[in-house]
Amino acid sequence: MSDTVEIRWHGRGGQGTVTAAKVLADACLSGGRYVQAFPEYGPERAGAPLKAYNRIATKELRMHCPVLNPQVVSVVDATLLDSVDVTEGATPDAVFIVNTAKDPREIREKLGAKSEQRVFTVDATRIAMETIGKAFPNAPMLGA
Repeated sequence: MSDTVEIRWHGRGGQGTVTAAKVLADACLSGGRYVQAFPEYGPERAGAPLKAYNRIATKELRMHCPVLNPQVVSVVDATLLDSVDVTEGATPDAVFIVNTAKDPREIREKLGAKSEQRVFTVDATRIAMETIGKAFPNAPMLGA
């Protein structure tokens, strides 16, 4: 098993994607791991696509660059699947977690995921609406 896990988040401005990456980093730091959490976006507006990244390691992290080959890809907004290649650079055994009510097999096909890659879906927006009454899927995606 690798000493470092790299995660790439895909979302839109205002969905809490960057916050989710930071909360995950805080939790892992509390657990004694070395962590990084950082966004990649320009002068964004609410609704614009963005990426955020995490690195979680058992040893000190000396890299300070975007995550190019993530082992985990979290897609907070499934509409991005139509405009962003979320599979780009993903490891051959990557895990994809997509916020959608659709069946994982349907999403696997849409992604063109390799047989060794795992695809999971969670209706994080529905969970958020039922629990807090607002469409902030970031916390349910963290739980996934």
